[in-house]
Amino acid sequence: MAILKSTLAFLVLAFAFFICYVMSSGSYDYFQFVQQWPPTNCRVRNKPCTKPRPLQNFTIHGLWPSNYSNPRMPSKCTGSLFNFRKVYPQLRSDLKISWPDVESGNDTRFWESEWNKHGRCSEASLNQMQYFERSHAMWISYNITEILKNASIVPSATKNWTYSDIVSPIKRATKRTPLLRCKYDKSTQLLHEVVFCYEYDALKQIDCNGTAGCPNQKVISFQ
Repeated sequence: MAILKSTLAFLVLAFAFFICYVMSSGSYDYFQFVQQWPPTNCRVRNKPCTKPRPLQNFTIHGLWPSNYSNPRMPSKCTGSLFNFRKVYPQLRSDLKISWPDVESGNDTRFWESEWNKHGRCSEASLNQMQYFERSHAMWISYNITEILKNASIVPSATKNWTYSDIVSPIKRATKRTPLLRCKYDKSTQLLHEVVFCYEYDALKQIDCNGTAGCPNQKVISFQ
């Protein structure tokens, strides 16, 4: 009996290590393209943002290879570390607009962090230059700030919206279902991120079917 228990324990441990290896070595199903609302970042973080008045448009948080079983994985895979020289000067200028570090103002460090944590996990499909080029192109494709503005959804300290209110105009514009994620400031649920989903090669947008980060039954504040 003791031998059987030891064998079972070994098999369970081996399986756990195997799953961890697979999830950290670049195995993924789809991409999450995550855009953030800077004022929410600056409102909920412990330290004040570099700029007193945050940017008033959605900016890139990251392009994350993800698995349906665990959208947070893979992460911190093996592969090429960030190389600033591989982000050509024109692309750097573009990324300073679409992908700025809205918290500390160190754009290059932000890009390095996102590539080393997420980008390397999809390096077999997108090299470093392609990873940042594709992300910028996704940002250009649909301007979330304008889409919401055209639906009369603009930053307000007094008005709230439902999850459907915000998702509907984005879905009409993209023909795909996005995800919303929120942060809390005391009892206020603040719109934080809008997520688009893309197929394995990061070319075709698909519906996001994961769990939303904003409970549908609670109103959402967009400030």
